[in-house]
Amino acid sequence: MKYCLLQLGCQMNLSDSERVRTVLEGLGYERTESEEEADLLGVVACSVRQKAIDRVYSKIHEWNEWKADRSLLTFVTGCVLPADRIKFLKLFDLVFPVNELPQLPDLLRQYGVATPASILDAVPPESAEDGIRGFWRIKAGYGSSFEAFVPIQNGCDKFCTFCAVPYTRGREVSRPSEEVLREVESLVRRGFKSITLLGQNVNSYGLDKRGAEMTFPGLLRAVGEIGRGSGREFWVYFTSPHPRDMTPEVLETIAAYPCLAKQLHLPLQSGDDKVLIRMNRSYRVEQYRGIVENIRSLLPSATLFTDIIVGFTGESAAQFESTLARMREFRYNMAYIAMYSPRPGAASARWLDDVPHEEKKRRLHVLSEELQAISLELNREMVGRTYRVLVGGRDRLDGHLTGRTEGKIIVRIPSEDASLVGRFVDARITDAARMSVSGELAASPEPVPV
Repeated sequence: MKYCLLQLGCQMNLSDSERVRTVLEGLGYERTESEEEADLLGVVACSVRQKAIDRVYSKIHEWNEWKADRSLLTFVTGCVLPADRIKFLKLFDLVFPVNELPQLPDLLRQYGVATPASILDAVPPESAEDGIRGFWRIKAGYGSSFEAFVPIQNGCDKFCTFCAVPYTRGREVSRPSEEVLREVESLVRRGFKSITLLGQNVNSYGLDKRGAEMTFPGLLRAVGEIGRGSGREFWVYFTSPHPRDMTPEVLETIAAYPCLAKQLHLPLQSGDDKVLIRMNRSYRVEQYRGIVENIRSLLPSATLFTDIIVGFTGESAAQFESTLARMREFRYNMAYIAMYSPRPGAASARWLDDVPHEEKKRRLHVLSEELQAISLELNREMVGRTYRVLVGGRDRLDGHLTGRTEGKIIVRIPSEDASLVGRFVDARITDAARMSVSGELAASPEPVPV
């Protein structure tokens, strides 16, 4: 029997998919990339963006048509709003939240599917928190041999008015630090080079267990000590943080440990205080500016990424110009810019979506053009310097490999040596473009691990 899994949305959903694969393969299913040859078709969905949900509806209608010609079972899990879940119950054979993944073997058996193996004894969770803890105990089936995502927290207590996450994943729950550190230590021993700590608000880690669990800086220090004692080279990232909890202690901890990557993702969302208030973002531009100044002071080599929403309900042309000004001021290396779309359940869904779609597109284009111009300026400063690069794979340009610096800047390297994939190399930057640079191998790469 074969399965095919469609993963949509953020890196947290990617991490969730790795555990879904573990369960399915433990049941005897073989993974296939071909939907046409699969006996079991699943989606790890994302209700946070309408485009992702539209794709789910498109897929399930296509899959249900296939059922006229062959035996096929479908399921959906992931970040799903209650309104979407009700609709999915009529379209998919199985609908379940990710924290009920340990019960999937029983769900399949109840549906009459005989599987050759079972890795889990399903026990109904006593609560949502028990469920997510059971989910975390499932060993991830990592999709790479050198890059891994480690969930440290689930849910969100911030209730931004544009966001559906509190309604799809619930309140914040921190994964026990001993589990997190055990997984990180195992990955380091196995030679993984890039490890990303995941959560909806990673830097509020431990605040739901005050006094009984590490804080986020404490967790970072423990990870840093793993790196210090390992004698191995690897980079540790985290996403996504919230500016409210981005304290100087977090930045000082990153500065103290070489394995903690000098790259920060700091969501801005809007550069106007009145819009931030309507978004229920618990910071103002001046506070955000102070964090950026701390980053530049404590981590001068760090790259800075962000998230921005254009066309939020009530956003005037002048308020958008404030966001554009902040883009120019903070000089981001990368920004993920999205046009606002109301999400059922989020508070702003009750408000008039009063910025025309064409104006949202214009604002998106203006910000994107500014981002690319800033990126080109920053990338030109890299030319002539040598950077450590983690090679990720073959580039779409023939005869080239592609990788990323510690700051996650894309580097294209002329080489056809596939043995370099998953290894660190030194690359001298020779040319800069928008959103990427080109370089040449400057020295022999790291030894291949035995």
